[in-house]
Amino acid sequence: MMAAPQTQPGPLAITKGKLIILASLVFTWWVAFLLPHYTPAIQAGIQSRLDEARKKLPAIKLDWKPAANPRSHYNASKIALIVEHRPIPHLVPQILHMIGVIPPDWRMVFVGSEKSTVSIGRSVAIKHQQVIGKMDILVLPEPWQIDSKENVHRLMTDIRFYDEFLPGVEWILRFESDSILCSNSETSLNEWLGWSWAGAPRSVEDRFAGNGGLSLRKVSAIRRVLGFQARFNNSEPEDEWFGKRLWILPGEKVAAGVDGALTFEDVYVENPMGFHVRDGGRNLKDEIWKNKQQRKKLFNYCPELSLIMDMKLERQRCKGDNGESNLSQSQLDAAKRKEEDEKRKHEEGERKKQQDQENKKKQEEEQRKAAETKKAEEDKKAEEKKKAEQQKGQ
Repeated sequence: MMAAPQTQPGPLAITKGKLIILASLVFTWWVAFLLPHYTPAIQAGIQSRLDEARKKLPAIKLDWKPAANPRSHYNASKIALIVEHRPIPHLVPQILHMIGVIPPDWRMVFVGSEKSTVSIGRSVAIKHQQVIGKMDILVLPEPWQIDSKENVHRLMTDIRFYDEFLPGVEWILRFESDSILCSNSETSLNEWLGWSWAGAPRSVEDRFAGNGGLSLRKVSAIRRVLGFQARFNNSEPEDEWFGKRLWILPGEKVAAGVDGALTFEDVYVENPMGFHVRDGGRNLKDEIWKNKQQRKKLFNYCPELSLIMDMKLERQRCKGDNGESNLSQSQLDAAKRKEEDEKRKHEEGERKKQQDQENKKKQEEEQRKAAETKKAEEDKKAEEKKKAEQQKGQ
């Protein structure tokens, strides 16, 4: 029995696929026609939802503008000043300690040489103080010099120094590498601003207690003095020179004796703001420092003294020393002989080192001459050989 043949639909026949395609086209055209009319409404709806969401957010206002000049955070009229041309190892810890003890509104100014500024400028802690505007490091241009005490005296008594490098400064805490403020002091520098000059007395009867190694100075008073007098070069130290003139100026309040003594130096002062130990403690007065108990009391009150003093450990004392350097003559003689032996050994070592250097230099010179002689002989032989070959070729 034969199967009936299947017939294919013609091109115009309506099929399910054609109906789906036609419906898709109609829907697309309809959407394309209606969308432009509804776009503003859709955008408005989205915008309204965003506005509602913004209203629900908490209101935050950040009103902070970083200062263009970090120095503006501090009082420009108050500075702690140190002038030091030597790259002393303890300068960095000393300066950082002083920054921590002076009132927060005071700034630090270091005036140094190329060597001393590089020495302290390597410290990350010092760099941080510069970044936050707390500290300035200065190298004065020529013809200013600070390489001797006399040049520093000239600097501090020259009105141009205050005009050019410290404009607007009214109070200066002047300190040196052998002075320190004590953290245990119950007094603030700001409590001394009524004084024109306060330092350390040289004696109980000293009419001007203004030793300048650690002293507070009022610049307006300094300007009054420099306005009518000038210091002669190679004369008195600057603090003594100022003292003789400030003491008689009307209206200026200066320390006298222990009244207004800011610093402990040659006269015992109970709980001072700080200490000035000349030459790192190598020139101390026996009546103050020799007594073991009193010395212990001073170090307990101001342990920071160990930063600036040339100190030894207790176990390094000479045998028989009771803590007050009371040694017998035989012990003193033995210590002197030991010191002389060490000095002689050091000198012998230096002489041997110098002799070795001279011998090495002499040996190198002989080797150089021998090499030159050998080269000259080789050049001569080469020249003779060349001439012989030329004659043979002829």
